[in-house]
Amino acid sequence: MPEGDTVFLACHRLNEALAGRELVRGELRHPRLSTVELAGRVVAEVRPAGKHLLIRFEHGRTLHNHLRMDGAWHLYAPGERWRRPGHQARAVLATADRVAVGFALHDMRWIPTSREPELVGHLGPDLLSPDWGPDSEAEAVRGLTADPQREIGLALMDQRIMAGVGNLYKTEVCFLLGRSPWTPVAEIDAREAVRLSHELLLRNAWHPEQTTTKSLRRGDQHWVYGRRACLRCGNPVRRGSQGTPPDSRVTYHCPRCQP
Repeated sequence: MPEGDTVFLACHRLNEALAGRELVRGELRHPRLSTVELAGRVVAEVRPAGKHLLIRFEHGRTLHNHLRMDGAWHLYAPGERWRRPGHQARAVLATADRVAVGFALHDMRWIPTSREPELVGHLGPDLLSPDWGPDSEAEAVRGLTADPQREIGLALMDQRIMAGVGNLYKTEVCFLLGRSPWTPVAEIDAREAVRLSHELLLRNAWHPEQTTTKSLRRGDQHWVYGRRACLRCGNPVRRGSQGTPPDSRVTYHCPRCQP
């Protein structure tokens, strides 16, 4: 599932392309939304809420969507060939000079903007919100420590605690904390876990590459995520499953660096 920084960057690019412009074409290829007419509407702004995308239109309407595992938004020039098959397109929003195509989108909703809290109000503080600060950090720490016996890997990915962390950053934050993802929250420095989560997402928010090591060289971008050997010590990385199906996730850790 895309991390919060991926959604943040997608929203930024969509906002630059669409905000303040009238749509000359607007198609929603979804059974419940096929009759919604978007041509002629003006996009007000595109904003992320954790891993949710909110495309707000003038006169108080919002197109809500979620990328989940396979969704993506692409931008094209008019007439340019799409990089994914047309049958995967779920939304086509075109201005006079840009075409935004949403592929394999999930949870699409067309709602009054005033009802957005019904879809995203359950989220914890957004790690990439421009309003992030001491109060947001304190709220996230309180949420993280509410269940001291919960495994830290599961708690980090709980979007109700703080919004934005996915499997990659969960794995790498645990590595930087020096503890396995199965460690109880009570044994973790919760404030440091929140600060690391915010730091890593913010570091990668403005470019598509995701690095947790500060290196963009291929093979050196992550400490243990997706690796066979730990980048720090060279020992074999263990791969396991965390959580209860169908919500379980693959996770990685170095037994030497994360006792």
